[in-house]
Amino acid sequence: MSAQTDTATLVSTGQRAAALLVRTPRALRVLSRLLGTLFVLLVALGFAPWQQSVDGTGRVVAFAPLERQQEVDAPIEGRVTRWYVREGSLVKKGDLLLELTDNDPDILQRLEEERRALMARKDAAVARATSIQSRQRALDSSRTAGIRGAESRIAMAKERSKAAKQTVDAARGAMETARLNIERQKQLFEQGLTSQRNVEVAQLEALRTATEVERALATLQAAEGEALALQADRARVEHDLTAAIDDAHAAEASALSEEASAAAELARLEVRLARQSTMEVKAPIEGTVLRLLSAQGNAFVKAGDGLLVLVPDTEDRAVELWVAGNDMPLLSNGRDVRLQFEGWPAVQFTGWPSVAVGTFGGKVALIDSTDDGSGRFRIVIRPDQRDPWPTGAYLRQGVRVNGWVLLESVTLGYELWRRFNGFPPTVKPPSAGAPGKDK
Repeated sequence: MSAQTDTATLVSTGQRAAALLVRTPRALRVLSRLLGTLFVLLVALGFAPWQQSVDGTGRVVAFAPLERQQEVDAPIEGRVTRWYVREGSLVKKGDLLLELTDNDPDILQRLEEERRALMARKDAAVARATSIQSRQRALDSSRTAGIRGAESRIAMAKERSKAAKQTVDAARGAMETARLNIERQKQLFEQGLTSQRNVEVAQLEALRTATEVERALATLQAAEGEALALQADRARVEHDLTAAIDDAHAAEASALSEEASAAAELARLEVRLARQSTMEVKAPIEGTVLRLLSAQGNAFVKAGDGLLVLVPDTEDRAVELWVAGNDMPLLSNGRDVRLQFEGWPAVQFTGWPSVAVGTFGGKVALIDSTDDGSGRFRIVIRPDQRDPWPTGAYLRQGVRVNGWVLLESVTLGYELWRRFNGFPPTVKPPSAGAPGKDK
């Protein structure tokens, strides 16, 4: 019995030893379970959703360009004599910022004297032009009256010439009658029907009528000569007065030119006087003084030099993001953006924006047409009304921002495969006519 028991004990011990030799080690079992679990997780993650995105960095700005940081420039040359604000001061539109003074303390008095001299010069030119215009009217009246008088004298001379011509015709008729009377008296004398005296009387009458014809012809020539002389005198009067009127026009043009020159110089002086009178520089817009660019005292500034930097107060904010040129074609207006503001606690999961904490939403409002010279493109982000941004007390202009422009949703496995192969993200073309989308 003891031998049998020993034999059974030996067999059982051998079986346990063999079982121990063929059993899988504990470490391998644990490793296999880990690998199996990891494989299941990888398969599950391969079908998990993933949000593709394009990242960029930028800063907070005002959406309207006129409400962004701006410089207040010096309107004139001079020295800053007094500041009424300091860095961090809140100012309203029209508040006094500083006072300037010119190097010449008597500059305003000198400019006023020059202005009075130019005003006197302009008034003298106006008076001269008015006097010349009066002279022109007088010369026009004189020319009209002189021409009318000359034409009247010419008409009278023509009437006298006409009368003299009629007298010549009458004298020639009388001379012809006297000649016929001489012939008739001679015939009667030869027939003894008249006396020698009657013949002599007829001859005397013929001589008198011939003299009358010559006198009438002389009168006619004198009348015609007078008419020609009066016509020449009319032309002379007209030409002389026309020349005088032309001289008056030239003098008037010279006076008007002098008046215009004085007016132009006066306008330039008025501009200088207005600029020199602008010794007080006022705030062009409501905002906060960021930095003073000029010192008070002996610092000399020229017209156009910066005096201070002013940041306007506005709640209409936006974000400027700079993205790589390789990602720019993937973007379009209206796409959703997630933003992480510097100094604002946030936990961001790029592929799962729905579980991110401390980020804010936005919409792409503008994409620049050209780069900044280094291959980067600027996009402007407006707030998403469904996810309001922090107030202006926490979100000031210039705060740095990290942003992710959301593209399409894919599986994590596809995203890993895409990244391993260097393929671009998947982008669906925007639907035709969709509002806020680039076609």
